[in-house]
Amino acid sequence: MIQSSNFLMPQLYLLTNDDEFSLLYQKLEAALATGLIALLQIRRKKILALPDGDSQLYDEALQIVDLASVYKVPVVINDDIGLAAKLGVGVHLGQKDGNVSDAKQSLAPNQIIGRTCHRDSALVKEAKSDGASYAAMGAVFTSTTKPNADIVSHEQLVLGCQQGIDMCVIGGLTAENISTLAGLPIKYVAVVGDIMDLPVAQIAERCQQWKQAFSKWEKPAL
Repeated sequence: MIQSSNFLMPQLYLLTNDDEFSLLYQKLEAALATGLIALLQIRRKKILALPDGDSQLYDEALQIVDLASVYKVPVVINDDIGLAAKLGVGVHLGQKDGNVSDAKQSLAPNQIIGRTCHRDSALVKEAKSDGASYAAMGAVFTSTTKPNADIVSHEQLVLGCQQGIDMCVIGGLTAENISTLAGLPIKYVAVVGDIMDLPVAQIAERCQQWKQAFSKWEKPAL
């Protein structure tokens, strides 16, 4: 049973989408300006698939990291330890995208290292043992980003939350359905489509709706 005397509400963890860069930048600025984004992940799969994808991603990431620094929001790069080290930011690693130990050797000690753990609490335990900053479980719901992802059960999430590492949840989460996880000791709620698929003018309001949803969170008791 987990009892948290220093209870904190979850925080928003925003991931980039595949919008054209100038539009993406406007959306990120709108979201970051609210002060409600706790962590930002740069994930640009379609850019990486281009012939000059690596160099284009580097150019984009430089601008995004500079923007995030204005709002004092830490950044992680999806799957690329080398790029993270080059930019001086953190990294999020899938199960097949590098080792936490390699990331710890390559990155500064204060950088965030996340680990995808799917639906498996054993992987969460391993992430903690390896020294990851947080473990991500999901998909909580079907999402447009990964429509074929396996869904994590509530029981699996509870087991993950009992492993003693900051927990992140991801997959189809919205400001309306996040209430289904209320009471779990979750550090980060990772969001893509529910914010990034909106027009720029609607993003600030949506972030405020997330703040309202978190304000109703229950104190964890597992």
